[in-house]
Parts: sequence; structure tokens; C-alpha cells
Amino acid sequence: MTNTLPRRTYLYFTAQSINLTTAVMSVTMAAIVGSALAPDIRFSTVPYGFQFLLLMLATYPVSRLMSRIGRKKAFMLGAIPLVISGLSGFWAVEHQHFPMLVFSHAALGVYIAVANFNRFAATDNLHQTLKPKAISLVVAGGVIAAIVGPTLTEVLRDLGGYPLFSLCYASFIGLAALSLLIAVCLPDDPVMPVTLSGNGAPTNEPRNSITPRIMIAMAVAALGYGVMNLLMIQASMHMKHMHQDFSDVRVAIQWHVIAMFAPSFFTGVIIQKIGIKTTICAGLIMLIGCSAINMGSSSHEFMIFSLIVLGLGWNLTYVGGGALLANVQQSNSGAMQMQGKNDLAIAILATIGAFTPSLLLSTVGWAGTNAICMALCIALLLLTAVRLKDSP
Repeated sequence: MTNTLPRRTYLYFTAQSINLTTAVMSVTMAAIVGSALAPDIRFSTVPYGFQFLLLMLATYPVSRLMSRIGRKKAFMLGAIPLVISGLSGFWAVEHQHFPMLVFSHAALGVYIAVANFNRFAATDNLHQTLKPKAISLVVAGGVIAAIVGPTLTEVLRDLGGYPLFSLCYASFIGLAALSLLIAVCLPDDPVMPVTLSGNGAPTNEPRNSITPRIMIAMAVAALGYGVMNLLMIQASMHMKHMHQDFSDVRVAIQWHVIAMFAPSFFTGVIIQKIGIKTTICAGLIMLIGCSAINMGSSSHEFMIFSLIVLGLGWNLTYVGGGALLANVQQSNSGAMQMQGKNDLAIAILATIGAFTPSLLLSTVGWAGTNAICMALCIALLLLTAVRLKDSP
């Protein structure tokens, strides 16, 4: 057995870098453009909300599509909604048309739903010991996105006399072309037929049933993403309430993003050394530690430190949960649909984490929110420690 990842893994890494670049660009400009085009300031985040909504709604159908036509064709088709997002977003800004801006971000959500499967596609037909390393490398595409996304947005934001941010949306067309080119270069993958029973209905194979290990994998990745989204967004709001300068908030979030993705270059090695269970538990402990730090102090230095811990905890739970699911499932059509259910769970909790920060901050406060997150992570940590056993 070779310990070297195949060439296609690096193609998926590049494709994921493009995916996360569009996501970083959208979060950077969505609220600003939304507030400029919305009929009321209360609706300024509606486009970004629809992006998450369509991401959530499209995730499972995309997994079923992949199981029928294969990864390569699905990724090629995934470039279409990104082109639509670029065209409609450019037109919306040019003509000051808010509904079209909502449509643009909805189309972007569909593209992201397709591209998010890059990390699982990278594990297809790999030996079990290489799967964590493959997922980790693909997720590391976020480091490229953290550099390219903000830079591209800043360069194109006010260029050539075009309306603010219109060329940022237009750049999605070029990114879609790169995404399509990468998908074309991917090797052909065989379409795995779904096993049918005597009456023509799909059978429920044991490998595709939701076992305790699969439930833990899905719960860890989903809760880690939801807690990360909630605390990251609320942290920026809390710092503003503490009268922190915008530059201080930006620096704290930048360190958080770096902590989220930079460890992915070696998370796979960590999993190989200490096992998936220990990695997941370490990630949950970091999420708990982040909440404990936040409840202990609100100084700028401690906020930066807690956001770094939050990013590290997200990385270990997201990559660890994905690696656990990839190890339990095999490369067949049923596995793709299970991956769709996994990403649907992640999308649901990520959406909740994106929409509830202001509500929780105004009701239970910063300390109360962290107490809730801590309780949820402790419960999942105990469940994982008791029920999950590392694969040999």
C-alpha cells in the first residue's frame, strides 16, 4: 500500500479552494451590498440567509444526483449555478435590483452545496488510512481562500468605474470556468448502481443504515459547525458592543479563520497518530475551552485567543467527523446519499448558528450563549467517549 495521495486529491484541493473563495467573498460583501439595495435595512442580510437556505435544501438532492451520474458530471454541472450567480449578481448591482441579488446568493448556495462534496470525493477508492489525510488536505483549501477571497474582493470592489462590488460578482464567472476545467480533468468515476429489492425499491443495506458511529460522526461535524458559526458571529457583535475598533474585530476574525483551516495540512497526520476518537474528543474539549475562556474574560486579547481555540476545535471536529463517516461508509451510491444526509445536518446547524446570534445575545447574553454551547459540547463529548471506539 502506498502512503502517497493520488493526483486527483490535489485537484479536489484546488476545487475546494475555489469553493471557499466564493464563500469568503460572499460573507465579505453580502451584508454591505444587501444594505445598499434592500428597501429596508432589516432585510440587508436576506440574500445571505437565502444562500444558506438553498445550500441546505440542495445538499441531499445533490448527493442523490451524484449517486446516479457520478462525481465528475455532478461537479461539472455545479459550475452552472456559479455562472448564474455571477451574472445575476452583476446585473443586480448594476440595476440596483434587490430581488435579483437574493436570487444571485441563492444560486451561489446551490453551487456551494455541490462543491462541498469535494472532501468526500477525495476519499473515494482510497485505503482507510489515507482517507483522513485526503479530507484534511481538501479542507486546507480554506487557507488559500482566506488569502485570495478578501484580496480579490478588495481589488475588484471599486474598479473601472463600475458600481461597488459589481465586478466581485462578475468574478464568479471566471471562478466557475476554473471549477469546470478542474472537473473536466478529474478521472472518470464509475456510477455505482443502487441495489434493488424484488419489488424494484432500493434495499436498505446495513452499510447504509444510520449506525451509532455514523450518528456520532454526523453529530460531531454538525454541532461543531453550528457552535463555530454562532460564537464567531456573536463574538464580532459582542466586541462591537464592547466598543472595540473595527480593525480589532477584523484582526480577531482573521486569526480565527487561519486557526480554522491552517491545521488541515496536518490534521490527517494527527488522526493517523492518535486515532479518530481522540481527535474528535480533543476538538470538543477545545470548543468547551473556548466557551470557558469567553465566560471568564471579554478583553480583546482573550477574545482573540478564544477565537483561535474555536477555530482549532472546529477543524478537529469537522475533519474528524468527516474522516469517521468516510471510514464507516464505502465508495458506493448509498455512501454518497449518507454523505448528503451528513452535510444536510451540518447545513441545518450552520444555518441556525448564523441566524440566532442576535436573538441569543439579546435574550440570554454573551455568557448565557457560551453556557449553552458548553453544555451541548460536554454532552456530545461524554457520548463520544462512551459510545465510540477507534477503528483498528
